[in-house]
Amino acid sequence: MKYRLLSILTLLLPILTFAQEKGLDEKVNDAFMPVAVWWEGFILTSIPIAGYNMPLVLILLIFGATFFTVYFKFPNITKFGLAINTVRGKYDELDHHSVEKAELNIVDGDLVDTIADESKEGEVSHFQALATAVSGTVGLGNIAGVAVAIALGGPGATFWMIICGLIGMSTKFVECTLGVKYRDVGEDGTVYGGPMYYLSRGLKEKGFTGLGKVLAALFAILCVGASFGGGNAFQSNQAAVQLSTMLNLQGGATGVIIGVILAILVGIVIIGGIKKIASVTEKIVPFMAGIYVLASLVIIFANIKYLGEALGMIFNGAFTPMAGLGGVIGVIIVGFQRAAFSNEAGAGSAAIAHSAVKTKYPASEGVVALLEPFIDTVVICTMTALVIIFFNMDAGAFEYGNAVNSTVLITETGNYIGGVDLTSMAYDSVIPGFRYILTIAIILFAFSTMISWSYYGLQSWKYLFGRGRKADVVYKILFLLFVVIGAAATLDAVIKFSDAMILALVFPNMVGLLFLFPRVKEELNKYIVDIKGVSK
Repeated sequence: MKYRLLSILTLLLPILTFAQEKGLDEKVNDAFMPVAVWWEGFILTSIPIAGYNMPLVLILLIFGATFFTVYFKFPNITKFGLAINTVRGKYDELDHHSVEKAELNIVDGDLVDTIADESKEGEVSHFQALATAVSGTVGLGNIAGVAVAIALGGPGATFWMIICGLIGMSTKFVECTLGVKYRDVGEDGTVYGGPMYYLSRGLKEKGFTGLGKVLAALFAILCVGASFGGGNAFQSNQAAVQLSTMLNLQGGATGVIIGVILAILVGIVIIGGIKKIASVTEKIVPFMAGIYVLASLVIIFANIKYLGEALGMIFNGAFTPMAGLGGVIGVIIVGFQRAAFSNEAGAGSAAIAHSAVKTKYPASEGVVALLEPFIDTVVICTMTALVIIFFNMDAGAFEYGNAVNSTVLITETGNYIGGVDLTSMAYDSVIPGFRYILTIAIILFAFSTMISWSYYGLQSWKYLFGRGRKADVVYKILFLLFVVIGAAATLDAVIKFSDAMILALVFPNMVGLLFLFPRVKEELNKYIVDIKGVSK
């Protein structure tokens, strides 16, 4: 392992001089911006609704999530207790019981007599799979994205973010159940799963072989691109910027040095595969989320007398936007778009991590996965929103509806600041010095997101180019390369492009979900019946 890491880092060294070239970020942006703008505009193609342009991708997300919520009888509520019990291992014994009756799974090639042993397949526990998936979604979107959403859409955007998170729980349940059902297990026990497999195998089962292959390949290509950009370069860039600001570091090589250090740490983890990734994320995620949630609770309780007013602003703003914010549809768009970027429900990326779970019940991991948008959006994003609303009530730092774009807003004094800076100011106003802790949290968020997305991208890469060692090494070299480049340069255009790629995943993935959701119903019924049988 040490030899492989040394070899990869040796190949990264030539980019140090390249990354320090004066004006590199401007050159990249100038060359790539037209493509990025076109791609983002294409993915966010809109149709007019009530005087507002509603992106088709958001319509697809909202329709799909609402349909799944109703069809599965509100699993985000009715299966919440089951999800908690499953992730804490209450029903693990089911995987060690024999199955008396089972149907032959022709697609997977399973035999009836071997289905009872399927719990041996998989590489991680329910909790590890959840931690890995959460680490890929809980990140800078929860810190910077929420700040900009509120600045752009007002407090009411928070309400629609919560709604998006709640119905997104149903989408996560569907896609992650399918991820386990249609996964492939190699001869060495390595698991390969995700939308690539349930799109190709599931749609083949439905008689749409050609469509399944096209959608699976399209998803894999988009996922690789998203892993290099939004799941990697953006994360390392923001971590480097925040660390440089906190330590007051300057110089052309600062970003490169930070990037190389991050690449070394990321390389150590990703070379170990999903088991190593899971063992790291199951420790990092609870720790970083715990720090952030604890600080949020301290600020919320410190402002408890304003809680009612803040909640009133959130609810009223959702239906009666403040002056300058436009109509309700505009606020809905802001809330749903930022929540979609945050929890990725419908994008299918998390299904790749959940597919590696040790279980013979696909629905068991589906119910575990529905906790992900709840943690990411309903809990963490809402806490961030409340802290920022409290801060603005007191300091009047910015005017609602006055953001520049998805990462920058204008203060009352006319200065431009990033969303992460606003969040840092809000927390620091109540807990002096918390910006240093927040910097550590941002670095951990970025690190965990990068290692999770490296797994998503690698699985997609292997689907496209095979499972050989060479393909594995090539992807990891490219991934670590983007860690350094992202930290060394301001790749605004690339991030714009790759963020749109994450949303683009919705198109092939959601088509598959709308074809295959009846299979999820079958798996859920099977899991519920066996749980009741063991409970007797």
